[in-house]
Amino acid sequence: MKGNPVLLKEMRQRFRTFKTPLIISMYLLITGGLCLSYIYMRWRNMPGYYQPGMSRELFITFSMIQLALIAFVVPGLTSGSISAEREKQTLNVLLVTRLKPLGIVLGKMISSCSFMVIILLATLPLYNIIILYGGFSPGQLAGVFIFYLVTLIAFGSVGMACSAFFKKTGASVVVSYIIVLTIMAGTILLGAFIYEVTRVPGPGSSPTPLISQILQDLNPPMVMLRILGETGMARSLGLPYWGVYTIFYLLLSVLLVWWSARQLRPGGGKGMTWRQ
Repeated sequence: MKGNPVLLKEMRQRFRTFKTPLIISMYLLITGGLCLSYIYMRWRNMPGYYQPGMSRELFITFSMIQLALIAFVVPGLTSGSISAEREKQTLNVLLVTRLKPLGIVLGKMISSCSFMVIILLATLPLYNIIILYGGFSPGQLAGVFIFYLVTLIAFGSVGMACSAFFKKTGASVVVSYIIVLTIMAGTILLGAFIYEVTRVPGPGSSPTPLISQILQDLNPPMVMLRILGETGMARSLGLPYWGVYTIFYLLLSVLLVWWSARQLRPGGGKGMTWRQ
């Protein structure tokens, strides 16, 4: 992607403005202040020591906030990438260049998601503050950031697919957030509903249905909690839960990016041809 002109242009426009470092600085200031305030209040209530278990609580809370941020920000960054070009009447110009539709989609997606990646990397020093007190392993921290990257790519591809399909940015944004909300909350609610419907009344616990376990392994908050060690063992699907999650969402991302590129080809998608 080094020679992708769309990517180079988008990166320059996004990171040459004063707004980008200001947003990152404000985010770090707020999250850093919350972390230090939490540690101070815990120390003030019990002077003289700070228990690692308290640090673990902060780590879990901070990680879940980061996940919510990804779900909120990434669709908003990507869902207007293609549709905005169409509304500005500049999409046709891109399509008649030598750049392939897949290069346009990848350039837009990478440039949009890079802002979120930089924010996540910028929070590493805040995690270092927490890790000083223990309570979790470096392997968990690495697992959390790999999980963030997979989730970010998945949500970004959802936004790109909606942006390539819908003519208007407003419709693309709304549908993107609906899909992301379904992934974040709908999967676990549907899994819980299926479990309750199929559960046999009586003493003892009923086995988790296969579809409920699959939905649980595809739910980002549940997978995050399992990485953090906050949930127990579940039914095995032949692969570890993180393997099911990673393979599914990476394959989904590849399919959505490929489908988005097809929407930009002449006659490839409804309302997204260069002839219109």
